[in-house]
Amino acid sequence: MQTTIKKIIKMSGVGLHSGIASSITILPASAEYGIWFRRIDIMDSDNLIPARYDAVSNTKLCTRISNSDGAEVSTIEHLMRVNIQAPILLSKYLVRSMLLNQKGRIINISSIIAQTGFNGLSVYAASKAALEGFSHSLAREVGKAGITVNCVAPGYMQTDMTSSLQGDKLESVKRRSPLGKLATVDDAASMVMYLLSEQASAITGTVITVDAGSTA
Repeated sequence: MQTTIKKIIKMSGVGLHSGIASSITILPASAEYGIWFRRIDIMDSDNLIPARYDAVSNTKLCTRISNSDGAEVSTIEHLMRVNIQAPILLSKYLVRSMLLNQKGRIINISSIIAQTGFNGLSVYAASKAALEGFSHSLAREVGKAGITVNCVAPGYMQTDMTSSLQGDKLESVKRRSPLGKLATVDDAASMVMYLLSEQASAITGTVITVDAGSTA
């Protein structure tokens, strides 16, 4: 299971990502292993109404945008649909079965950019900050039903997206961390795994940063 989560997290690492995708992985209940994975097209609303799910991990997948004054309106609208509207709609449909079962986990993948900002990513940062605000409020709305809602905010990670960071650029990023290194996909996946577990039943309404301490 952690291997699959790692693949999801790889698509959400902060880096020089230029692609736009529109898919989310949701985690249904499984009698044998606890959870399994399904990929859906979040731009197709007909796919957002599953029968029963106990957990959902909303992964950011849209980052291709420059400064807000130079971006096309259609690009801004698409980014907001993927990064904030889609998680809200997924939560709307998925939380119904969770309320019936009186348990559930919702994990939204945010980014340290929501809090730190980054040159050229103003609209993206706004979408992630909105996702965190939504998660805080939703946690209060559904907490009495035993449903937890949290965000995991990765920082720069060692992924294909950050492979262009070499030499002085890479060392500069590493120096921001008190540990002197980048966080890894394993680190972020392990946090998602923890939040899915029973041991995390008292953790809700928070944003957990996985960045090797670079924003400490």
